[in-house]
Amino acid sequence: MIRPVLILDRTHAALEGDVLEHFALDELLCRYTGEGGPAVCHLWRHAGSFVMGSRDSRLPQTGTAVRALHASGIDAVVRHSGGAAVPLDAGVINVSLILPIPGVSHRQDFRQDFQRMVSLIQRAVVQACRAAGAEEAEVAAGEIEGAFCPGDYDLSVGGRKFCGIAQRRQRKAFIIQAFVIVEGSGSARARLVRSFYDTAAAGADPGQYPLVIPEYTASLEELTGLGSGKAAIARFIEGVKQVISAGNAEQVTNADAVELILADKARIKETAAKLRQRYELP
Repeated sequence: MIRPVLILDRTHAALEGDVLEHFALDELLCRYTGEGGPAVCHLWRHAGSFVMGSRDSRLPQTGTAVRALHASGIDAVVRHSGGAAVPLDAGVINVSLILPIPGVSHRQDFRQDFQRMVSLIQRAVVQACRAAGAEEAEVAAGEIEGAFCPGDYDLSVGGRKFCGIAQRRQRKAFIIQAFVIVEGSGSARARLVRSFYDTAAAGADPGQYPLVIPEYTASLEELTGLGSGKAAIARFIEGVKQVISAGNAEQVTNADAVELILADKARIKETAAKLRQRYELP
């Protein structure tokens, strides 16, 4: 039986502060899920951040590129899940599915894990378009060459990417993380990533980083009829919640421990500091 999923919506929390605290919270929730706690769908946003993959941090001129980001008021960090560089702002909704790893008698196929997130985002976009009275968008899965943070499970509409997916595994549970560009200009965000690689990858082998073509990335606002600005964001978030709620066969009743984790701000900050230290930038 699939464990019901607790919805943790933190998209209305403060957008400033340390972006790694969101990843730290995912880590702590994942440990609790692995110990028998609820599966969780964590929704969050953060402004003014540039989140890199570990390979990005090892490019020849990453230090110079990071200093340029800092000069522009953008914080730069390295995440512990897979993937490449992603800019985060108020128009990007991050979705973390935190799920238990089945018992040893079950084979765990990472493709099924990714597909669960693909299905969630596809259905959420449909719900959001319906709420706006718009035509349902056809969301395709598959790598979009030229988009930033390319991967086999890129999500796109009409050949333009709006969502990327990565995974982080612990011993007893795992996290599927998606960034969804809901509103604003996708190509403007892609130009920021292209500028980072133009500096950071100077002298690197071309196979060490993605070649970003700004026109291959777009937002759901640009690709669908779900609306613009705050309305688009609200409709997408509600779409995710509706899909999760529809998939819950029973009521989630053990949310108190999650609230305790959220209240333990010192532990979250300590975990975030460890992540920053572990993936220290040049």
